[in-house]
Amino acid sequence: MPKYIRITLERRGVSCVAELLEKEAPRTTAAVWEALAGGPLGGPAQHAKYARNEVYSIVPRFGPTIGQENPTVTPIPGDVCYFDFHGGMLDASFKEDQDIDQAAGGIDLAIFYGRNNLLLNGDVGWVPGNVYATIVENLPAMAEACHDVWRSGSVGERLVYERVPEASPA
Repeated sequence: MPKYIRITLERRGVSCVAELLEKEAPRTTAAVWEALAGGPLGGPAQHAKYARNEVYSIVPRFGPTIGQENPTVTPIPGDVCYFDFHGGMLDASFKEDQDIDQAAGGIDLAIFYGRNNLLLNGDVGWVPGNVYATIVENLPAMAEACHDVWRSGSVGERLVYERVPEASPA
């Protein structure tokens, strides 16, 4: 039976549902699913600077080190990605602003809502992400809300991930 997660932009009151890709990314989906067992996981929403049509939140480290699994550098609309940023990977002022442990770094949980994304960072080069879920419900409304994060700003917005009860995705 498939597993689903709900992803919400809290202030904007918009959610979508994503199906976990357990066959394509078993380690990543298991780590995320287990992390969500204790309740919702999320933090301040950010809109990507380099990747283009991406909204993400950096959360404290959870689970084992996964490595690359079902990686991409060209995510498509509806892709839900996991990035593991070690302590030296993120800018110190960003980590301080986001209340991320300076040494440990964090896990970046991201959704991609539009086309023509490229995971290339001028400071470090290619940044592959693990595609571990795909949005199956309400992508158009979530895309509109994500675009509003870009246009209107992310201040006060939270991106939150939670399990959907196994009975149904709705």
